[in-house]
Amino acid sequence: MKRVKLLLLVLALTFANVLMANTNPKKGTEPSLVAKEIYALLDNPNFQINKELLASVTFTLNEENEIVVLTVDTDSSVLENYIKNRLNYNKLSQKFGNRKIYKVPVRMVSVE
Repeated sequence: MKRVKLLLLVLALTFANVLMANTNPKKGTEPSLVAKEIYALLDNPNFQINKELLASVTFTLNEENEIVVLTVDTDSSVLENYIKNRLNYNKLSQKFGNRKIYKVPVRMVSVE
C-alpha cells in the first residue's frame, strides 16, 4: 500500500511540473523589440564592407531610455567605432526596463 501511495505521489508531482513548465515563449518579447531597434539604428553604414563582419554588442539603458554601450566584441576596430558612434546615447522609441544588460549579435555583410 505504501508503494502505491508513493507511486501516486511521484506521478502527481511529475504531472504538476510538466503542466507548470512554460515551453512556448511569448511572441514579441522585450529582447526582440530591443534588437529590432538596434538593427534599425545600425542600418546604412558609412564605410565599405568587403567581408562579413561580426560583433557582439553588450549595452544597458539609462533612466532617459538612452542606450549606453558597455562592450563591442569584434575583430574590426572600424565596426567597433561605428557601433559605438551610432548607438551610444541614442534614445529608443519604446520604454524598456533600465538596469538590464542586453546582448545583441550584429552581422554585417556586403550587398552587391
